Formats: sequence, structure tokens, C-alpha cells
Amino acid sequence: MEIKNMRILITGAAGFLGSHLCEKLLNNGHSVIGMDNFLTGDPQNLAHLSSNEKFSFIRHDVSNFIFVPGKLDAVMHFASPASPNKNSPYGYPNLPIQTMKAGALGTHNALGVAKANHARFLLASTSEIYGDPKEHPQKESYWGHVDPTGPRSMYDEAKRFAEALTMSYHRFHGIDTRIVRIFNTYGPRMRLDDGRVIPNFIQQALRKEALTIYGEGKQTRSFCYVDDLIEGIYRLLLSDVHEPVNLGNPNEMTVLELAEKINAIIDNPAGITTVDDMRLGNDPERRRPDISLAKELLNWEPRFSLEQGLEKTIPYFRAKLHL
Repeated sequence: MEIKNMRILITGAAGFLGSHLCEKLLNNGHSVIGMDNFLTGDPQNLAHLSSNEKFSFIRHDVSNFIFVPGKLDAVMHFASPASPNKNSPYGYPNLPIQTMKAGALGTHNALGVAKANHARFLLASTSEIYGDPKEHPQKESYWGHVDPTGPRSMYDEAKRFAEALTMSYHRFHGIDTRIVRIFNTYGPRMRLDDGRVIPNFIQQALRKEALTIYGEGKQTRSFCYVDDLIEGIYRLLLSDVHEPVNLGNPNEMTVLELAEKINAIIDNPAGITTVDDMRLGNDPERRRPDISLAKELLNWEPRFSLEQGLEKTIPYFRAKLHL
């Protein structure tokens, strides 16, 4: 059911997903308060919203107490480093404490705002909570196969804790909570040094370089275009679903197939090169969502094909690279 004119706090508003979410909510007539400390978010992602009278911004680190003047109808907690790139200063391997604090203290503080306002709450969680899964595709009922102290653990465990805390607030305080488990998503406003496979491949192809594949490229991923994901998140916000819901694209493909597709779209003659596997430890071999729950409860499934999504994403990277 559509709810009119909500006043919504979005943490991590200057990030890839947060900025698209701000846009969606404003386009649907809501008022948005964006919050970000620009640790990994980019002010440029919100620049085009600055003239919108329904948008305001607070620069703040969510691991500290959050105060927002006035009544809020919803709190959406998206603040967290999210890039696995160990070679980037913005990757969570290089921001381990901040990542854990965003998931633990940030979630606690955001839930506190929701509680004080009797507002609905939505947590951005991740498919990473399933770890390197032994079940394919992954259903929400799967508990995961996770290394709690490995090189990715600061992100995975922060999100697992955030989910547990959210359910605790729901069960103990009666907070109206929702949890979205986000699978691989791509689109404009991803950081150039994000480190994930689509931004890497697009940049290499635009530079007419051979696309670098780790190992044999047989590891699989499923890729969801950002507009599809944001639509699903909006439907979840408006729903009464309290249990976690997977959102992602169930079309699984190998990294090698993806490389060939991007080379074809960009017309990159340089081809593909394979190198020894340099991925961050415990990078899952397979990841694919079971979205039966989202279909049933939210009447949601992805609409954009990979080709359509890439056609919308490539111009952003071309402009960023000045090519």
C-alpha cells in the first residue's frame, strides 16, 4: 500500500545505493533527510538533489548518537563501507573498525531513532551473511557458511550482528522493522575503485585493455541492476514483512561469460587475460538468490536484463574516466 508524504531518514545517503534510494523516495513524493560522513560516500552522488526542497542533509557519523529534529516516519540504515577491494583506501578490508562500528553502533543508533519516533525501520543487509554458501540458490532460511574471523569477517559479521539486533528490537520493543538481504547490484555511481567485477571489467574494456579474470573464471555471480533493487527495497518499506527478504537477480552466470558480454557491448578487441586468483579470502564460488519470497510477498522481480543494465551503466563510467 502506497503511503503518502513520509519523512524518511536515510543513513549512508551519499553512497551508491543510498543516493539512488534518496532519488526514488523524493520522486515518490516523500521528504528525505540524508545522513553521511563521507567516509566512503561521495557528495557528488547527492549534488543534483541539493535544490530539491524536500531533501535535506546532515553530515554525521552514525556510530555516534543520532539526533534528527522533527518527526520521522521511517529510518533506513544503509551506512557502511561495502567494497571488498583490499587495494582501495575505501575498501572495508582497510576500514575494518569503522565497518564493524557502522554495523553495530550505527544500527543501534538508527534503531534508537526509529524507536523514539515510532517509525518503521529498514536495515540494508547483504548476501554476504550467507558466507561461502553450501546451498544453491540461497533461501532466507539458510543459516550460511561463514568464517567469523577471516579477511572478510568485519563486513559479514557486522551485518549478521545488525540483523540480530534489528530482530531483537522488533521482538523486545515492538519496532516495525524490515531487513533486506542485498545480492550483487551494479549501476551508475559505483566507485571506480569499488573492486567488484562489473566496475573492473567496464573500466578495462573502455580503456581497450584485456579483461582480467582470476583463475579460470568459473566462479558465478548474479547481477541486479540498481533500479530494480531500489524498487524492491521501496516495496519492502511499504510492506509489513519483518523477516529478512532476499533481493537480487537470480540469473546466474560465470565471470568468464560476463567478461565476454562486456567486451562485446563495448567492442573491446583486447580480449581476456587470466591471472592467478588474487581475490580476498573466502570469496564465494557461487552466489545466487532465491527470490520466491520477494515475488510472493512484494510482487517483485527484476525487470532489467544484464544487457539493458550495462547499457545504462557504461556511460557513467565513460564520463568518469573522461573517455
